[in-house]
Amino acid sequence: MISKQQQLQCKEALLQRQSTLIEQVQRHTFGLDVEFAREDVGELSNYDNHPGDTGTELFEREKDIALQEHTEKELEDINAALHAIEEGTYGICTVCGEDIPHERLEAIPTTDRCVKHANEGGRERYRPTEEQSYSPNLNPDEKYEDEQNVYDREDTWQDVSRYGTSDTPSDLYGDQENYDDMYANSEELTADISDFAAADIYGKYEKVMPNHEKYEADLDEEWY
Repeated sequence: MISKQQQLQCKEALLQRQSTLIEQVQRHTFGLDVEFAREDVGELSNYDNHPGDTGTELFEREKDIALQEHTEKELEDINAALHAIEEGTYGICTVCGEDIPHERLEAIPTTDRCVKHANEGGRERYRPTEEQSYSPNLNPDEKYEDEQNVYDREDTWQDVSRYGTSDTPSDLYGDQENYDDMYANSEELTADISDFAAADIYGKYEKVMPNHEKYEADLDEEWY
């Protein structure tokens, strides 16, 4: 347990930092009080501009927002530490209940955890929201590593290349009747076959489903 003198030193450091941050917030609003498109950049609208034309300005605006959020978070931590001093719980780890060494409190007066539990619950609380709605797997239901098939950059390129690229027919290869069939792995999809061909998890042939007759009829119709 830290002494009264050590606690007083931490309190003075907290109050001094609190005063500095409050003055900083009152004096500098990080430019967030002006409209981005008209006042900050000088444009009437952003609709007619390519995003790259305002890339630098957008970065500066995002940086200002991050700095403001960081300042607000630090003020919240300072207020929480001052409240803990008033309650008599300052210097006690909120996880294990052990005393926090004075050296750590002197370096980080706002801390409420010991070194052992300092990293618990840090980054995970601020993960991007979109991570809750998408999965890198082709099938989100595949939970185990040995059965996952990740949608990688090659799959992405194959999908977008179907809509056209800057390549000319001379850049492609293969003896095909259709330009759309000349890109790499154009015949990768096997949906027509998997509709009627049944195999086990190891790819071993099991049986042929009844709808194979319709598939053969469609092939005959295309041939003739």
